[in-house]
Amino acid sequence: MKNRLIGMTPDELKRVAEETGLPRFAAGQIARWLYVRKVRRIEDMTDISKEGRKRLSERYEVGVTGYSEVQESSDGTRKYLFPVLGSHRKGLQISSCGDDASGYEQGAIEAVMIPDRDRATLCVSSQSGCRMGCRFCMTGRQGFHGHLQAADIISQLVAVDESDALTNAVFMGMGEPLDNYENVMRAIDILTAEWGFGWSPKRVTLSTIGVLPALKRYLDGSRCHIAVSMHNPFSDERLSIMPVEKAYPIRDVVELIRRYDFTGQRRVSFEYTMFSGFNDTKRHADAVIRLLSGLECRVNLIRFHRIPGFPYTTSPDAIMENFRDRLNRAGITSTIRASRGEDILAACGMLAGKHERQ
Repeated sequence: MKNRLIGMTPDELKRVAEETGLPRFAAGQIARWLYVRKVRRIEDMTDISKEGRKRLSERYEVGVTGYSEVQESSDGTRKYLFPVLGSHRKGLQISSCGDDASGYEQGAIEAVMIPDRDRATLCVSSQSGCRMGCRFCMTGRQGFHGHLQAADIISQLVAVDESDALTNAVFMGMGEPLDNYENVMRAIDILTAEWGFGWSPKRVTLSTIGVLPALKRYLDGSRCHIAVSMHNPFSDERLSIMPVEKAYPIRDVVELIRRYDFTGQRRVSFEYTMFSGFNDTKRHADAVIRLLSGLECRVNLIRFHRIPGFPYTTSPDAIMENFRDRLNRAGITSTIRASRGEDILAACGMLAGKHERQ
């Protein structure tokens, strides 16, 4: 099996150039073809000699994985389904990606393109499945199949039809990004480095349920935005739907975030999915206010896309509006996120889950 070029850094590409008899400056040429021009084939790297491309192709490939299915919503949202990792080249085996990820069965991952006026945001996956076990998350119910490599993450951004028009990336797809820290950070480096996509860090947001050790590393080492999945301010209630609360309580997560400056361009937001009768009362709103008081942040209220086997439905609009208004009156900026793509299995993991069951 050939090695993939996509996902490599300039230093790694220099070693590739040396191994294949190319001049060292060819590393910069390859990087531009991968991350600026976004080619799919080595033979299209036309400023590299024909003989050089031949030698490169003997051992390497670009490695972009094309999507196998796409669904488009009436609102313009598009959900892409990708074969996971190297499964298109290895049958039912997934290429090894860590001590706990060899020999898993073939799966699928999703990426969702969300258009919004002058923005085109791609929601990318960072894992195949997830091991966090949130009860309301379809991805969590599928179990954990492996970490995506940086190549698999960047491939999503290159392979979608809107690749050249993308303005933002959010790590809010399948998986917990901070559970796959090294690969996610490599992908973010590629997105924000001058030799890569050249994006500003403010165009990238990482969403997490609050994996504290990795969260601190991320806050220390990145200038990108952070979105924290709260969903309930009370520890016992949050634990009933999010097992991570036992190891990393939301109060400890907020306390860590308070140590960092979010008064500039970097933003922190808290995601709060509204479940009717479970977390949408005045008591919950007041607890959120107490928890976040004095912190420069935003709270995004999210309508729940119901999934099979979970007892709650989304809160009525009037309840969500009252909750939002109570937070805003207390000085905590709160908005109700517009629902997108409800007619194309919008809940994260729904399309991949359907694929797994077929």
